[in-house]
Amino acid sequence: MGRALDILPLSLLNITADIREQVELLHKQTKRADLFVDPRELQSREDLLQVMASNNEKNSKNKGFIDIGKLQEVLTSIGLRRPLDIEEEISKLEAEAQKQAGTGGLIVVSNINNLISLVSFSKSMIFSNEEKEKNKDIKQCSSSMNRIHDQSLTIQSILTNIPDEFRCPISLDLMRDPVIVASGHTYDRNSISQWINSGHHTCPKSGQRLIHMALIPNYALKSLVHQWCEENNIPLTECASSSSSDLERSNSKRKLCENAVDHISATKVAADAVKMTAEFLVGKLAMGSLEIQRQAAYELRLLAKTGMDNRRIIAEVGSIPFLVTLLSSHDPRIQENAVTALLNLSIYDNNKILIMAAGAIDSITGVLESGKTMEARENAAAAIFSLSMIDDCKVTIGARPRAIPALIGLLREGTTAGKRDAATALFNLAVYNANKASAVVAGAVPLLIELLMDDKAGITDDALAVLAQLLGCSQGLEEIRKSRVLVPLLIDLLRFGSTKGKENSITLLLGLCKDGGEEVARRLLINPRSIPSLQSLVADGSLKARRKADALLRLLNRCCSQSHNPVG
Repeated sequence: MGRALDILPLSLLNITADIREQVELLHKQTKRADLFVDPRELQSREDLLQVMASNNEKNSKNKGFIDIGKLQEVLTSIGLRRPLDIEEEISKLEAEAQKQAGTGGLIVVSNINNLISLVSFSKSMIFSNEEKEKNKDIKQCSSSMNRIHDQSLTIQSILTNIPDEFRCPISLDLMRDPVIVASGHTYDRNSISQWINSGHHTCPKSGQRLIHMALIPNYALKSLVHQWCEENNIPLTECASSSSSDLERSNSKRKLCENAVDHISATKVAADAVKMTAEFLVGKLAMGSLEIQRQAAYELRLLAKTGMDNRRIIAEVGSIPFLVTLLSSHDPRIQENAVTALLNLSIYDNNKILIMAAGAIDSITGVLESGKTMEARENAAAAIFSLSMIDDCKVTIGARPRAIPALIGLLREGTTAGKRDAATALFNLAVYNANKASAVVAGAVPLLIELLMDDKAGITDDALAVLAQLLGCSQGLEEIRKSRVLVPLLIDLLRFGSTKGKENSITLLLGLCKDGGEEVARRLLINPRSIPSLQSLVADGSLKARRKADALLRLLNRCCSQSHNPVG
């Protein structure tokens, strides 16, 4: 309950002061409430940890000395009494290990794998004489499956005769959750949500452009559909799909047969609460006043700030097209909240595709160029950086004539954080060769060198990284070689820069001296600090820096060999 109240947008609800006060009081009480843990569960945990400790000994002989009686007692206390229970638990642990692999860290995954090892070991040691019981369970499950198959055939015959008015025009399946769109046509919620999230802004049936993307429940039709299902003895859970998905339903029933107990986790409850909240907020984005839209966009921004599940759910309820529309709002807070919400949503990779499909790039670029607040412009740059993590997006963004110049504009005008956002976005885009030339033409090189000379800018490493990228195209190399102040700067950075700064500095110097860079090489040779700096880097630098410094010293040796004055 506390989790649900944390994300409840109370200020947007039309409720009386008394109810609001009671909800706030309940929220405070849930925060103060201590989590109660049954002492018996704590004891079971301690017993299990003791058994795990003996099982995790490096000497494999110790595994033979596990107290089998104690192990069986612990497993029985947590409900693992049969081989089928063990198999079910192993499957759940394996699923949890995969889930935690990306976020839980190596220690969490290692502990889960240790549990899997222990449970698997216990199965062979304790339940080796219980195969007969397992066979009996399989026979019972097979019998249940036969009954399910017969029921599926009956349902299949009925679903082939669904009334046309109950079928979704998109999927042609029975509409389990019918909703009305702006054109007045009714669709199943899942089907029309997928249509809208794919970037479509028209009614699939009429082709009419939708003036808003709100999905209004059709309660009258929903009631008729449910009544029809009851009259034909079709479970409501079967209404979502027709005979084409009978095999999926059969597989689902098989899983239900194998898993006798369905454990509803707190995560599921939290996800349902997020979905309900997100649907409510999206409705406010579509139909609310400016003040309501401002608050709703802010709530979505916060909701999308943490958790991949939150970001996935918010996108699934159709929020992205509404947020893209709000980017052109004249209200500074609405625009800022909308672009920041899109930035947060874009962290989830699947959402990147949805944002691009919704035509967001031009609108984000517009905010980047002339956003109402500096924070909105900076978050627009961060959004472009996030979207450009996908290769196809690099091409699409770079092809927009305003995108790269807008990033360079922020690089010139932004705060330190904004300059860094713009530089990292430019670096990502410049991975694609065609974008390198676009950045050079837009004036990136002299600006980046100017930022290197400005200690207050605070983006030395980022500017060096972008320059090193731009060195990879002929226009960039030519423009960088024109600078008379860059080489002394790079020599100083070889001595005093960060590890990454030294690597990019030596990359730039080596690139400038190769392939016709004799003039730059001569400038290096006459600078008294260059050779000692390179020698120091060869001795103490990172592997990458040492290798390139050594290559540059050899190149300089060749340059001065004609005068018989070798260096290094």
